[in-house]
Amino acid sequence: MKTTRRAVIGGVLAMPAVARAQSAARVVVVGGGFGGASAARALRRVAPRVEVTLVEPNATFFACPFSNEVIAGLRDMAAQQFGYAHMAAAGIRVIPAAATAIDAEARRVTVSDGRTLDYDRLILSPGVDFAWGALPGYTEAAAATMPHAWKAGPQTLLLRDRLAALPEGGLVVMSAPANPYRCPPGPYERASLIAHYLKTHKPRAKLILLDSKDAFSKQRLFQNAWKALYPGVLEWVSLSSGGKVIEVDAAAGTVKTDFETYKPDLANIIPPQRAGAIAAAAGVADRTGWCPIDPVTFESRLRPNIHVIGDAAIAGGMPKSAFAANAQAKACAQAVADLLDHAIPAEPRLINTCYSLAAPDYGFSVAGVYRPANGVLTDIEGAGGTSALDAPVETRAQEARYAESWFKTITAEAFG
Repeated sequence: MKTTRRAVIGGVLAMPAVARAQSAARVVVVGGGFGGASAARALRRVAPRVEVTLVEPNATFFACPFSNEVIAGLRDMAAQQFGYAHMAAAGIRVIPAAATAIDAEARRVTVSDGRTLDYDRLILSPGVDFAWGALPGYTEAAAATMPHAWKAGPQTLLLRDRLAALPEGGLVVMSAPANPYRCPPGPYERASLIAHYLKTHKPRAKLILLDSKDAFSKQRLFQNAWKALYPGVLEWVSLSSGGKVIEVDAAAGTVKTDFETYKPDLANIIPPQRAGAIAAAAGVADRTGWCPIDPVTFESRLRPNIHVIGDAAIAGGMPKSAFAANAQAKACAQAVADLLDHAIPAEPRLINTCYSLAAPDYGFSVAGVYRPANGVLTDIEGAGGTSALDAPVETRAQEARYAESWFKTITAEAFG
């Protein structure tokens, strides 16, 4: 039995070129988003003799990054759609069904068409589900009236169309949930781009962003942008100022905080979230609704031979983002290949880069580097950073262009 150690790098750095030589191992990947798709493709690269099966019920994946531009009428939805044809071409078996049950003892996945899939290792990338009812009044039915658009697809188009139909002088109310949730800076980018739409198309309209937090990702960068671009258009109400939404009434069209009840022309409610439902079914989600993992291998701390990546994982200081899911997928794929080969997985270094747009030509970013420490993924101090607060408009425009290049790169890596 051979034991090896190798550096494992996530994010934008390349995977090791040395391939594994397993012949009969079976790995099932559940979930075809940025995490699952990237994991399946990475595993084929580092362990080409492993049988890799991707379980994903949807023929088309709708990407959340840049979907805020769709809502604001700045981008066509077609640019957000990706398929799985390249998976089959790479030798990955794709099962177009949903995983409905996981037997961790038997190492078996049951899918919605009745088939069962045996595995040696299972990688779960189930994304998020909404904690319906955690916000009183906000149910799945209420989302048809007060769209969340926090899973890209039909909800994105619903919010886009509702925004376009907003009366001149109308009021939009958004709510941002408490941590943790998918894409920490996402609500603030959305508020910015909706404000851009209002300023451009409905200049007498207003947006109020109600927040369950006093601090948020890239806060000073966003607030500087709002001050420069959207005075009188966008108002942020923090937790301490009464911004926490405590109840909604979809039938009455009201949004209630401790201090005030709003009756907007359009309400965009981003609800509390938890790991995708299959995580709980597999027994890998704890009482928080999220999945504790080993930060080196991403193996569940609750169920052996099951690895959890992406938004569903409790990843310490690493945020829930598309780039983080992609980086975790590559590190997890290498760890799974090592474990199948009876090798000791190396400690990974993982990168996250996140771009945000405050306007079509106004972008900024944050980057972080993470390593396992004290049982979690921890930010390496001084290894990352954010865009300069005093950057000139030319730099902001350049970062907006970089954001588009980032999107093209990560979607190509995940979906081919």
